[in-house]
Formats: sequence, structure tokens, C-alpha cells
Amino acid sequence: MPNSTAEQRADLLRAIGADTTEALFGQIPDYHRLRTPIEMAPTLSSEVELARHLDGLLAQNRPAASMTSFLGGGCWQHHVPAVVDEIVNRAEFLTPVWGTPSSDFGRNQAWFEFTSQLGALLELEMVGLPVYSWGCAAGHALRMAARLNGRRRVLVPARMCPERRAVLHSYCASAGADRGIVVETYPCDLLGRADVDALRTLADDGIAAVYFENPAFLGGLEHRVADIVDIAHAVGAEAVVGVDPISLGVIAAPGAYGADIAVGTIQTLGIHMHAGGGLGGFIASRDEERYTAEYPTLLNSITETVDGKMAFGMMRFHQSSYGSREEGKDWTGNSTYLWAVGASVYMALLGPAGFREVGELILDRSHRAAERLAGIAGVSVPETGGFFKDFPVSYDRADFASVDAALRTRNILGGIDVGKLCPELPSAALYAFTEIHDDASVDALGVALQEILA
Repeated sequence: MPNSTAEQRADLLRAIGADTTEALFGQIPDYHRLRTPIEMAPTLSSEVELARHLDGLLAQNRPAASMTSFLGGGCWQHHVPAVVDEIVNRAEFLTPVWGTPSSDFGRNQAWFEFTSQLGALLELEMVGLPVYSWGCAAGHALRMAARLNGRRRVLVPARMCPERRAVLHSYCASAGADRGIVVETYPCDLLGRADVDALRTLADDGIAAVYFENPAFLGGLEHRVADIVDIAHAVGAEAVVGVDPISLGVIAAPGAYGADIAVGTIQTLGIHMHAGGGLGGFIASRDEERYTAEYPTLLNSITETVDGKMAFGMMRFHQSSYGSREEGKDWTGNSTYLWAVGASVYMALLGPAGFREVGELILDRSHRAAERLAGIAGVSVPETGGFFKDFPVSYDRADFASVDAALRTRNILGGIDVGKLCPELPSAALYAFTEIHDDASVDALGVALQEILA
């Protein structure tokens, strides 16, 4: 690198008053330090060699779209209309999606449409620009709740997405014991729905928030959402719900049953999986001062200028990490703002009737798939009530790893391993069925499982 000579390093150290570079890395624990040199690949001397090398690496991948994929649990394969990709890849959005106000080529209006449409879908008035993932949104929401009521304990489902829960725990942890948030769990059934009676006994006046999901991670649709909200409110806690917005064409919106804060994914709103890079999470609430004052995200709004024109811009910018850096409510980031543009296009294309149609299609295909799989010898599907697009499938005659490997040889990506979450189902896989899974793909899965488990 141009600035890596010994003389330049000495000049830089002298400018900051350090004797060696070691002082810059003192906060990194010794056990995280690299002790042996990295074996670097030989230098690539031309662009031709670089292109060949990268193409070789990419050729090792097997994109989900090239197989029949039933992966879900947080990142799903949904249909993305071509017009969404066309608009997201336009230079007006792709290059200046984040930058100075002078680089706004309709970005702020697209963001306003995103927050407005998602707010209408959720039946909540306040929606922030997206954060990195559903897990990040849930973590932010629980920290918001703790700031609102000053309490330091939260209740979350025992059967929750492991990755989402790990992120949530990171958000609730703190180097200072007086600032950390204790995460406690309440029991759930085989589809991840809350044991409401047990939850009622666990909730007390030390709880900052009760967090639940609808649909649950394991697919179940909560039948008693109003009861869960009432339990939270009875002890002065915030009711925080995690939702997949693609389900809101067929199930009640969070605002309809009194949830205080709603979080969830935006990946299902016209965003490709992108090897896990298509994630994004939202935070929404009622438009009340006590909530808006605790948002860590950017809040987009519209106003009338002095000459009678309409203008879009940011409000309460000072409370974000952009406006106050480390003094902000929480740290937030901008890598998902382009996905907000894509989601706004997707929601506009579907409209209310479209959301209902795609929701009904997913319900129909997932339940037909459950009936098909339940009829296979060696396969069990829990009969515990309604679900949306995900549900666990238990292999009675084989372990998860062997079935998964056998499915891959048939160009099928089976469900994700959830046996640790469900001790009652040690060889369980969480399958997802969306609008892209027609009868032929479900039949192919059924035939493959019959052969593997024979």
C-alpha cells in the first residue's frame, strides 16, 4: 500500500503519540491474536488471472435458485417481480441510496413510500428506515422498551430462531452489569406458539417487554395474540411482536390487537436471498412521542415548504447515531436502505388484494404440502393447529444429516436442522413452502423422501 513504508508508519505513530502499533490493539484479547503468518495465495499478475481465479471460486457455489429449495426460518425464496430488480438497479437509487441531500434523486420519496406502505400493512403509524436484520430490529425494540420503563428483564419465546436469538442477546448484553438486559424465556408448543398460561405466571412488574412472534419461528400462528398483549400490559410491560409482513394479507396486523412495537423482516417483500445478504429488519410503533423519542433509526417524513411545495426529509436526526454518534439512542446502519426501495416497489405492485392473494396461496400450498409429507412412512408432521409457510418435519427412521445429504444429491435443499430446539423431535427439519412451490416441486420432494426413508 502507498502509505505502508516504515517512515510513514513512524510519522503516523508520532502524530498520535504512540510508540508502537501495539498500543492501537491493546483492547483485543490475547487469545484473539494471530500467532502464525497467513499463508497468502501467490500474487495474481494480471486481470485475466484474477478473473479466472474468481470465476473458479464462484463456480464452487450451488445457488438455491438452481435447486429446489425448501429453506426458510428467516430467509426465504419468494418470487421477486422483474420490475423490482429493474428499479433497484437504476443508477438514481443504486449509487446515491445513501449520501448527501444533494445526491437525492427520489430516494427520500421512495423511503417515505416504504415507511407509509409498511405502516398501513402493520396498522401502525410510525416506521423507521430498516436496520440490518429481524434480529437487530428485535434487539433495538427490547432496548427501546427498557429505556421506556427503566426495567431490565424481558421475556422471549423458548423456541426462537437461534441466529435471531444470538443477535438479540448481543443487543441486551452490556459490559456494565447495571445496564445489561436479562433475557428470560417462556415455554412454547411444537410450532413455537406461546404457552399463554405459563407466560402469565412468569410476567411480573420487573419485566420491560414481552416479545412474541406471529407467525412463530417454527411456523405456528398465534391464536391468542390479544391475551399475550394483555399479559404484558397488565404488568406495565411493552408488548413487542415479530412478524413476517408477507403474512399480513391473511392474518391480523399488530396494530389491530394492540401491540406496542412491531419488528420483523423486509426480505420477504421483493428481496432476493443474496446468499443471506438480502436481509433487513423494520421497527414500527404508534406515532406517540414516548416511542418516537426512543427510535435509533432514521425517520423519514414529508412536509410543506414555504412556497407550497412538498419536501421529504429526516426528522429527529439528532437521536440517531448519524446525528450524535456514540451519544445516539443506539447504533444503526445503512446497508439495507436500498432494500427499502425494492420493498416499496413490491408493496406498491401487490396492493391490499395482492397481499391477500399471495398469503392465501402460501397457506394453501404449505398445508397441501403438510398433508403430502404426513402420508409418507417414516415422516411425521406435528398436528398442533394452524401454521403459515414454515412447519417442522420429523424423520422417524433416519437422522437429519443423512436425509439432508441424500436430498442434495437429488438437487433438493431440504429444511433446516431444528432438532436442538425440539428435543421431542430429535431429527426435525424446518421446511418452508411459498408461492414458488407448485405441486410438481412438492411431489418431487415427497418421492425423494419416500426413496430415502424406504
